[in-house]
Amino acid sequence: MATDCQNTTLLSITLRRVFLCLILKFSDYFSLLKKHKTYTVDEAKSRLERYCAYQERCHKEVNRKLKEMRMIPDAIDLIIHHLIQHNYLNETRFAKAFARGKFRTKHWGKNRIVRELKLRDISAFNVKLALKEISEQDYFESFHNLAEKRWAQLENESNLPKKKKKFADYLLYRGWEYNLIFDKLNELIKN
Repeated sequence: MATDCQNTTLLSITLRRVFLCLILKFSDYFSLLKKHKTYTVDEAKSRLERYCAYQERCHKEVNRKLKEMRMIPDAIDLIIHHLIQHNYLNETRFAKAFARGKFRTKHWGKNRIVRELKLRDISAFNVKLALKEISEQDYFESFHNLAEKRWAQLENESNLPKKKKKFADYLLYRGWEYNLIFDKLNELIKN
């Protein structure tokens, strides 16, 4: 009899704890809902105008930002249309700026730039225009400088196959073409 009473008491204590946990979980959930700010279409337009004026954006980034703001699909379409009309949003301009910037600052090759633009759903036409922003002379000069720098960094590597792999992997990751890499590798090995 005593064990039945103890079991009932333990069960009621356990149920109270579970009930309290559920109450706390729901209160946390509702407090999170209350903390989220809601925006009118005009407020969202204003915020996105500033967001796009700060730096070039693609449609995918703007769409993601509007979804984070919990805007409805009709409002998203309306705001994106407004941004395009007022020249805050232009994918051609974005693609060109992206290609120039990544080439100059991160020394990416064309393969990496194309891959990253495709991830952002940029059209093939805009990708081609973006690649025209990089002059052939600058492209090859940058490649040779980067390759020479990397080869010098690997000077202490005594195992030649390992050194070749590290060299090729470094340049392939940055999006440089296979033929350029292996031609340069053969040239460096000969010297």
